[in-house]
Amino acid sequence: MREIFFCIGCLMLGLGVIGAFLPVMPTTIFLILAMWFFARSSPQLENWMLSHPRFGRALRNWRTYGAVPVRAKIMACAGMTTGFLVFWASVHPSILVAASVAVLLVGSATYVVSRPTLVSE
Repeated sequence: MREIFFCIGCLMLGLGVIGAFLPVMPTTIFLILAMWFFARSSPQLENWMLSHPRFGRALRNWRTYGAVPVRAKIMACAGMTTGFLVFWASVHPSILVAASVAVLLVGSATYVVSRPTLVSE
C-alpha cells in the first residue's frame, strides 16, 4: 500500500505544482492530498512539504487548525466562478447540468469559506 500511496502522492504533488502556474486549476487541495498520501508513505516528502518556504505554512495551518488563508479563500472562490463561467460559455450545458455543476461549486465554496482563518497570516 505504501508504494501506491507514494505514487498517488507524487501525482497529487505534480497536479499541485501545475495548479500553481495555471490560473483555473487549484493548487492547495492537491498539496493537501499529497501531504496526506506522503504521511502514509514517505515521511521525508511529508516533512519537505511541511517545511517548504512557499507552501509549508499553509499546509501546517491546515493540518493543525483546518485553517485556510483569506487569499486562498478568495482565489478558490474566484477560480470556481471563472471555471463555471468558462464552462457555461464554452459547453452551453442544459439547465439541469448547469444547475448541478453550480450546486457542486456553491457547496465547495461554502466549505472553503467556512474553514477557520488564522488572524496571524
